[in-house]
Amino acid sequence: MSVSRLQHITKIGVEQMGDLADSLDDPEVLRLENLDIDILPPDSAIAYTQGAIVDDDANSYLPFLGLDSLRQAATSLVGRQSGNDYDWKTESVISAGGLSGILNVLFAILEPGDEVLMTDPTYVGLINRVRLAGGVPRFVPLLPSPGGWKLDHDALSRIEPRTVKAMLVMSPSMPTGSVFDEGDWQALVNFCSEADCWLINDSAMERILFDGREVLHPAAYSGMRDKVITVGSASKEYRMIGWRVGWIVGPAVIMADIARVSITNVVCQTGIAMGAVATAIEDQNDGVYESARELQARRDLILSELADFTVIPPHGGWSLLVDVSPLGLDGPAASRLLLEKGKIAATPMINWGGAHCSNYVRLVFSNEPVDRLRGIDDRFKRALM
Repeated sequence: MSVSRLQHITKIGVEQMGDLADSLDDPEVLRLENLDIDILPPDSAIAYTQGAIVDDDANSYLPFLGLDSLRQAATSLVGRQSGNDYDWKTESVISAGGLSGILNVLFAILEPGDEVLMTDPTYVGLINRVRLAGGVPRFVPLLPSPGGWKLDHDALSRIEPRTVKAMLVMSPSMPTGSVFDEGDWQALVNFCSEADCWLINDSAMERILFDGREVLHPAAYSGMRDKVITVGSASKEYRMIGWRVGWIVGPAVIMADIARVSITNVVCQTGIAMGAVATAIEDQNDGVYESARELQARRDLILSELADFTVIPPHGGWSLLVDVSPLGLDGPAASRLLLEKGKIAATPMINWGGAHCSNYVRLVFSNEPVDRLRGIDDRFKRALM
C-alpha cells in the first residue's frame, strides 16, 4: 500500500503510450505522444557542451545554487520579459529542469491543505507536484471553442480568494496550447492581488507563440513584481531537453526559502549543461522564433487536415487536443484505435484535469516534420471512422 502522500498521484499516460510505441519498433508510427523535439538546440550550446565534457570545473557539485553566469543570464532574461530588475545573487536559483524548480517552489510556499489555482486541462505532472507538496488543486476551466481555448472568467470570479495560497499557470499551456491574452492576465492578476497569493509563472514556452502573438509576463503588471515567481526551462524554447536545466527568479523574500529547498532536494544541477544553457540564453541566434514558425507550420497542417474532427486550435506551444467524444469515443479508446489502425501514438488526457478530460487525446507536433504529418487525416479516418 502506498504512503499517504502518493495516494492521489496518478499516472501521466505518456509513459505508458511511449513504452507501447517503442515496443512496436515501427518507423511508420507517428510519435505524437511525448514532448520530444527534432529541432536542434543553438549551435553555440552544442559546442559549449562538447567542451564541458572534458572541463574539470564542470564536473562538480559546486556552486550549489547554480553557475553564476547562468544565474545572471536567466535573471536578465526574466527581467527583459517582465520589465523588472532582479538581483541574480538573491533572486535566482538554478534547478535541475523546470519541473524540479516548480516542485521546489511548491515545497517552499505551501502548508498541507493549501489550495493552488490551476487551469483545467493542465499538465498532470503539475497537478501531481501540487499534491506531492501537500497542496490541493483548485481548477478554473479553459473553455474549448472553434477559435481556441479561453479562460473562464465567470468561473474564476466565483472562486473564493481567501482559500487560495498560490496560482500555478502556464502560457502557452500544456496540453492545450492556450495563450492568455491581456484580459486573461488582468483577471488572474486581479485575483492574485485580492487573494494576496503567490503567482507561479511556468514560463517554459512563453515565446513559442503563433499568429503574431507577443509575450505578456504577469510580473509586468502593476504591483506584481513581488508576487510572481517565474520558473523557466531550457527544454522547450531552446530545445535542450536532455540538459535538464531550469531556473527560478522571484523576490528575495521567498527565494531564500526556495534555495534551502533546492539544496535539500536535488542538491545541484547538471554541471556540464549549465554553461551551455547560459550560452544559449545569451546567443542572438538562439532559434527560438524560427522554431516557433516551424511549429506553427506543423500546427497549421494538422488543423487543415483534421478539419472533419473536433480539434481545438492551439495559439502556442508544442501540442493540441482533439475532442473524440462526438465520435462516441473516450480518450483511451481513441488512443488505442489510433495506434492500432492509424499508426499514431497519441496520449489520452485522463487525469489532466476534470472528468471532461477523458474526452480528449493529445497530439504533440514538435517531433514530427511536416512531410511526415501529411496524410494524418487518412490515418485518423482509418482509425476512428
